[in-house]
Amino acid sequence: MLHKEEEKVLLFQGDSITDCGRNYGDPGSLGSGYALMVAGKLGLKYPEKRMRFLNRGISGNRVVDLRSRWDEDSINLNPSWVSILVGINEVGWRYHRGEPTSTQAYYEGYRELLVQTREKTGAKIILMEPFLLPVTEEKKHWREDLDPKIQAVRELAREFNTLYVPLDGLFAAASAQHDMTYYAPDGVHPTPAGHALMADGWLAALKGKSFL
Repeated sequence: MLHKEEEKVLLFQGDSITDCGRNYGDPGSLGSGYALMVAGKLGLKYPEKRMRFLNRGISGNRVVDLRSRWDEDSINLNPSWVSILVGINEVGWRYHRGEPTSTQAYYEGYRELLVQTREKTGAKIILMEPFLLPVTEEKKHWREDLDPKIQAVRELAREFNTLYVPLDGLFAAASAQHDMTYYAPDGVHPTPAGHALMADGWLAALKGKSFL
């Protein structure tokens, strides 16, 4: 007789790109972006895994915001996996509000999230690098702030031996063949095609790994 596996929780965390219009009044709402697409494909492929997918991305969030709600919106959910995408708002706040976040502060705050996750849940971790398509001259200037933060996330992925989704590279490669605005009109928030690119990249990071 086959025994069903215990339910496993896959949690998506981040900012508006992860949030993607989710209904905050519905704990099971996944929004309309890559989180929903990943959940659909994994749920279809592995029904026996009994996975429950949760989205706790909140528009506008930075690492400092994730830290303030990490216990409630991550640790207390007892996730089996945590997928994190955060960083573009740190960049945006520098240029739109004159409130920069140093790469060191970003790195240290992000690292603390990972330490807590490992120590308190044992969850497996998937890091998604922040990305930006330079659709305007202004957005081109953002790269000087974003690029070091991408390197910080890569360092964390190596230190914590996480799976890694190279979103900035994926978007750069895709936009070399098509107009950048096809994937993200403002360079930050993806179109449905952009979210599909993210979902494919996320799933590709799992390929051949005994992650599930």
